[in-house]
Amino acid sequence: MKSNQWLTGAGVLCALLATQAAHAFNACPGWDDPLPEGRTRYEVFASPYTHHWSYNEEHKAVNLVSLSRHLPDDRMCGLALFTNSFGQPSAYVYAAKTWEGFLTRWPEVYATVSAGVIYGYVGKYKDKVPLNVGGFAPAIVPSVGYRFTPHLGMEVQILGTAAFMVGLNARF
Repeated sequence: MKSNQWLTGAGVLCALLATQAAHAFNACPGWDDPLPEGRTRYEVFASPYTHHWSYNEEHKAVNLVSLSRHLPDDRMCGLALFTNSFGQPSAYVYAAKTWEGFLTRWPEVYATVSAGVIYGYVGKYKDKVPLNVGGFAPAIVPSVGYRFTPHLGMEVQILGTAAFMVGLNARF
């Protein structure tokens, strides 16, 4: 088995185990609670573009897709799979809180903050994220978005001092 295949398999397996552990330890309370009438249960986010704050010839395109499950009180839990800035397969397991319409003048604008564990910065890139132990590191990702419709939006996620990511999300 090639090392990239092993890393991909290990990253996905670790992310799935972390998701199960989060559910088992009640990191996502309300998982089975009903949502208010008309609320969607899931949200998909896909990002084809990441801009790094500083140039590095080793940077590669970052592609990300995530699936979040909505919970009561505008919370969600989810899993993101992506290739990191150095082309390594990576994953992010998170819990998040969203504030819809916090700007009364622009009710379509929302903010979200997610926190969780990232996996994937290994080998010579292990020091590219703080507190990395064996490829696992804590992460906090703030974002601001705009809802075109109740089911479609655009979002900018701030990736610490490294970059920002732009993508679309769809609720269903």
